[in-house]
Amino acid sequence: MTRDDAKAFFDRRQHAWRGRDVQTLTAGHADDGVIASPMFGTIRGRAAIEKSYHDLFAVFQDWEFEGEDLLIDGTRAAQPFTVRATQSSEFFGVPASGRRFETHGVMIYQFERGLIQHERRIYDFTALLIQIGVLKAKPK
Repeated sequence: MTRDDAKAFFDRRQHAWRGRDVQTLTAGHADDGVIASPMFGTIRGRAAIEKSYHDLFAVFQDWEFEGEDLLIDGTRAAQPFTVRATQSSEFFGVPASGRRFETHGVMIYQFERGLIQHERRIYDFTALLIQIGVLKAKPK
């Protein structure tokens, strides 16, 4: 995958994130691809990856993903991001709070044959849980 190929791939992905387009997001992953995520744990295989996107958009129906400038090195890429969303459905046994959150992080990708073979999502999951009211922050 060339640098231009990677940029085009992530431009399509950004469009898919904006449209919450599960099929396009899923199609970017290899059949036996893996996602390592604080929210979903380790997900293996395209069918499970597709389900994770459905689940994500069911809980956070207004999910806004903004990818930032890519760092590309051969078959690897890293993409810093910002996400904003509202908890609009049950999440980890907690009823919909209607609370909005914002988190920042990075996704690290390994590509094979032009598809994501491995994706690691790194972000402050604890802060997300505090913002939607699942956890309480310790007062100073």
